[in-house]
Amino acid sequence: MLHCSACAATFVAAGVLAGPVAAQGRTEANAATAAAPRRIVVLGDSLSAEYGLARGSGWVALLDQRLQAQKLPAEVVNASISGDTTSGGRSRLPALLKQHRPTHLIIELGGNDALRGLPLKMTRENLKAMVQAGKEAGAKVLLVGMQIPPNMGASYARDFEGSFKTVAQEEKVPLQPFLLAGVADRPDMAEWFQGDRIHPLAKAHPVMLDNVWKVLRPML
Repeated sequence: MLHCSACAATFVAAGVLAGPVAAQGRTEANAATAAAPRRIVVLGDSLSAEYGLARGSGWVALLDQRLQAQKLPAEVVNASISGDTTSGGRSRLPALLKQHRPTHLIIELGGNDALRGLPLKMTRENLKAMVQAGKEAGAKVLLVGMQIPPNMGASYARDFEGSFKTVAQEEKVPLQPFLLAGVADRPDMAEWFQGDRIHPLAKAHPVMLDNVWKVLRPML
């Protein structure tokens, strides 16, 4: 092997020059990534579909407004359907992923499974399948949890709540534990819900957005 002090000096000089260029390239790439528009798909039920509300007052619409206010380039696609279950969401998701190619997927489903007393094993399997499909499509997935009153039995309610945590842990995705935190657990909760005592009033949706935002913002 030839050894030449001049050659070594040349290599060192090249390295010194390449360092700033490479660093600049990384900075530009990071800036481009940060500025790249996000596409957020929300796959949910009536809690996300503005059931009983004026258009534009639900938490998903408020999310779109917050992103614009904070100058975070993003497109929000609300793919929520009132009455949808995890089975329905699972069947709809492949077409949504193909059509919208989201960078982020928010899954807010499961409440209607519980209202119908569906097997929790099926709910967990559906949630897990949706999370996996989102990740395989290249999306960052946020799972939104739900809680229910003990009408179906305390054990069912406890296991239902735990299902979201189980799936999130197994799939290593962020979890918002309870969409209605700060609403359904208020002393005056009756004043925050529509007449059916299931669907929140418009004034509750900023609270719901804040619950989701705490987990979603670091993902953006």
